[in-house]
Amino acid sequence: MKTNQPYGEGQLESKSAAPTLPVFPGTSLALSTDLYQLTMAHGYLKAGMEDRTSVFHMFYRTAPFKGRYTVVAGIGPFADWLEALQFNREDLNFLRTVTGKNGKPFFDEAFLDYLAKWRFRGSIDAVPEGTILFAHEPIVRVRAPLLDGQLIETALLAIVNYQTLIATKTSRIRLAAGNDEVLEFGLRRAHGLDGGLSGSRAAYIGGANATSNVLAGSRYGIPVRGTHAHSWVMAFDSEEDAFDTYADVFPHNSVLLVDTYDTLEGVKKAIDVGIKLRKNGADLMGIRLDSGDLAYLSTQARNLLDASGFESTKIVASNDLDERLIKSLKTQGAPIDIWGVGTKLITAFDEPALNGVYKLAAVENAEGEMISRMKISEQPAKTSIPGSLEVARLWLNSHCAGDVIYDILSESPPGMADEKVVTIISPEDSWKRKAIPTKGMRVTHLLQPLFENGVRVSSNETLAEMRQRTQESLAAFDPTIFRFDNPHAYAAGLSQTLFERRQKMRDHEFERIKNQLAAAENNGFKNGESSQ
Repeated sequence: MKTNQPYGEGQLESKSAAPTLPVFPGTSLALSTDLYQLTMAHGYLKAGMEDRTSVFHMFYRTAPFKGRYTVVAGIGPFADWLEALQFNREDLNFLRTVTGKNGKPFFDEAFLDYLAKWRFRGSIDAVPEGTILFAHEPIVRVRAPLLDGQLIETALLAIVNYQTLIATKTSRIRLAAGNDEVLEFGLRRAHGLDGGLSGSRAAYIGGANATSNVLAGSRYGIPVRGTHAHSWVMAFDSEEDAFDTYADVFPHNSVLLVDTYDTLEGVKKAIDVGIKLRKNGADLMGIRLDSGDLAYLSTQARNLLDASGFESTKIVASNDLDERLIKSLKTQGAPIDIWGVGTKLITAFDEPALNGVYKLAAVENAEGEMISRMKISEQPAKTSIPGSLEVARLWLNSHCAGDVIYDILSESPPGMADEKVVTIISPEDSWKRKAIPTKGMRVTHLLQPLFENGVRVSSNETLAEMRQRTQESLAAFDPTIFRFDNPHAYAAGLSQTLFERRQKMRDHEFERIKNQLAAAENNGFKNGESSQ
């Protein structure tokens, strides 16, 4: 294992992704759910429906940050949560204290006894972390007894929505920074220590090189980086004393924050320290700019450093950076080598929530048949997709050409038949279609086994492998998809068969509602006549 240098080339090897839950060992998380999940579970048990097979999907409707894509993250922490999920005595005792409006216990003892013995029994397939995914595509597919599928919804959404959001934000920052080093400095502005830990994990998957979060470094093996704060400089009688002392303590890891007082004067004093370091066989690793006009100050600082023979000294910039500011600074030619990104990364500042949802798509009826289910809405984006869904990614010439969502219960995978083209239809606008020729086409399927019959079966990937998948995934698509303004739309949608079946179900449902309303109106008219 290499030494974890604050700004050197050494990196810690990424540890296994588990354990990944940002909680103290021994803490039960069974109650990390919404009350209505428990009320529905109780209701299913009372109705004798708890063991009916169901299919749920988690997906998102609109990509964040006015973009077109997400980077999936959080699957490992969700799997850790589910693997440990059980209701202990303390959990059940709390549920006994929950009362209804009548003051009586909300849950009966038969249900609590059921929960005491219950363990998740279903099978789950999920998109591997670091995969690029598009709107309406299932991130997770759950096939489980109805009660089981319901109970896991809240934690799944809470974990995967946040980490996917942060991984996506970081990937945009990585795209803006190019080959420059990106450091995640967000812990102090995170939404709690648990949010900081989850965010550091997701940021590394999304493309950050390192984090300032020491616990994340310890738990996940993410390289840790850090310099000193303005308080260090202010604690000494002079800036020179502060720099000299820091260099004495860390002669081979001296990165000096130069903007506590006058920035360019601070750069000159840092150079003086660098000259002293070289006399002792060390060097000035870098300077950090945390305020002011970063384009101007970094250029002036670079000139001062180069003129004094410190061409290899790095310039680190922080100060409310995000992908757009980084892109602007690089366009202006700012000679910044390392980007420390904090608040706007860890909080996903411009869009602090991913609109991931969890919908029932099929359920077993009383006769044991699987029946597709679909949520109907006047908004096309909110009309769900029925069936048990899979995503086939179509490749042409080693690049991704389109994604097809299809129903594994009623369809063959795209490209399996003698079809000359595969048609992809937008789930929101049926006029948007793309036909991809099957000649030379290669197909990969995105959902991979995570649990089978309640047992975790996924391989134990490292965060480094997930991070590498993100970089390889970004390189596999047309770069216009990742533009910050007016990104190109990637072809991701329904198969022809699934589109037609969804339309038929939607039309049938609207016709049923129309007939019900007509019948109600007729009954009202007749009642009105008889009362006269």
